[in-house]
Amino acid sequence: MARRLPMFAAAALLAVAVSPLATAALYKWTDANGRVVYSDQPPMGVKSELVGAAAPPSNPDALKEMANKDAELRKRQSDRVEEANKSAKARADAQKLATFCTQARAQAQGMRRTDVAMYRLNEKGDRVPMDEAARKAEAERLDAMVKEQKCP
Repeated sequence: MARRLPMFAAAALLAVAVSPLATAALYKWTDANGRVVYSDQPPMGVKSELVGAAAPPSNPDALKEMANKDAELRKRQSDRVEEANKSAKARADAQKLATFCTQARAQAQGMRRTDVAMYRLNEKGDRVPMDEAARKAEAERLDAMVKEQKCP
């Protein structure tokens, strides 16, 4: 690190020394002896050519443009977050629907089985066996729910 410090200092000094030259205009002309001369000031009475120009003037609307770009960026980010939230909600809803459909179909299939006894709870909470008509009605109700929910 100690070896790099002088190198960084030299680079910084060079940058400071060269920066005014980068912004100054440079003129070129031929003198009376035929030599090409370069200077930062145009000569009097001699036709000169502008070789290096000063940096263009700063944009007066730069701050406003930057604020607009920042607002656009924030809007895009907000839209992305909103879209991600909508997508996550849609996935969760689809998962809930798939779970509901699977359970309802399994219950309807169970109601159609005749080799298994099915029970329902009465008002007192006691188990009451379901007869064939009640099982069929319950299976049809479950099928209707699956159809109504437009299960995949």
